[in-house]
Order: sequence, then C-alpha cells, then structure tokens
Amino acid sequence: MSATLTFVSPPPGLAPMTDFNLNEIAGAAGLFALQSADDVHTRLFVLDASVYLPQYSPVISDEHAIALELDGPEQAMVLVVTNPGETGTTVNLMAPIVVNASTGRCAQIILDGQDWPLRAELTPRTESLSAAG
Repeated sequence: MSATLTFVSPPPGLAPMTDFNLNEIAGAAGLFALQSADDVHTRLFVLDASVYLPQYSPVISDEHAIALELDGPEQAMVLVVTNPGETGTTVNLMAPIVVNASTGRCAQIILDGQDWPLRAELTPRTESLSAAG
C-alpha cells in the first residue's frame, strides 16, 4: 500500500512540511515509511495501530474530526511513530497520526488529558507465535 498524505498543519518538528508519501515496508504488514514529498531525507517509520496495538483507542476531539473531514471512526486510520533503539522499539501513543483513509488528510494529534505513554514498549505480535504452534 502507498498513499499521499497531507497534514492539516505540519507535524511537530517538521515545519513547514505538510505533504508526505506513505509506503508500506515489504514483508512487514502494517509498517510504513512516512517520507516528506519535498525532502527525501526526512522520513519517519510508523505502524498501523490496528495491526500492532488493537487495544489502542485514542479519542480525538470533534474539532479534529471536522478538520480531517471524518464522517465516522471507521474512516480513520491511526498511525503511531516508532522509535527503534538498542534495547527495543517504542511507539508514541500520546501523539498518533490520524489519517482520513478516503482523502489522505491527516494530523498528528496531541492527546491532552488521556493517559497514553509517550514511549510505550512495542512487544512482539503474538499472532506469529500462535501460528507456529
């Protein structure tokens, strides 16, 4: 899967960039490279939360839903930024990227007042372990 995404405002730390290409990493369902359309050296790795974090259910404001032109939650794709490290990978659950899957409009939303960690440890998916047994 690949898509063109347009942020309604630049993601934190990436101003003035708003146009990005989302490309799935081959062989890793739900893992994507989010690369600036204007600067090929600016890239983030993001995960589809529905694949890797099925219990993750951030609540976005009506204001954000209107800005993203979302008609309902089924139209939203939630991505989380990954932070690989020597001891494992963490994901930012405090600031998901919410994408209107129909239009490509998106925003990185800071979830004020919600108890999601900024650096949550990513644990291996149990699906692959169950299939082996």
